[in-house]
Amino acid sequence: MSETTPTGPLKNTVHIDDIEPGEVAPGIVRRRLPATEFASGWLIDFAPGTQWPDVDVHDSEERYYVLSGEVIEGEERHGPGTYVVFAPGSRHRPRTETGARMLGVTVRAH
Repeated sequence: MSETTPTGPLKNTVHIDDIEPGEVAPGIVRRRLPATEFASGWLIDFAPGTQWPDVDVHDSEERYYVLSGEVIEGEERHGPGTYVVFAPGSRHRPRTETGARMLGVTVRAH
């Protein structure tokens, strides 16, 4: 359900299952959530034993919350309930042994 005004949407609501997933790499799918000029959201599912295909370099801030499974960043392991924030200029290449689902937000640079 969305609310709109003459200047644009004030609220946009979607159900995750209604968003078509796109394959990032074999075993990794992303659903792009509604975005604004300030931020974009995404949900990523990693199959067991997968790794992000390239080093992810951040021009702006990125945040994610581990919903299930385990995300490995270097030597750190982040399980369900972990909230991770990357500052502009950071880089990472997440992977998983068990599989994982993460909900994230990329804050747009202004």
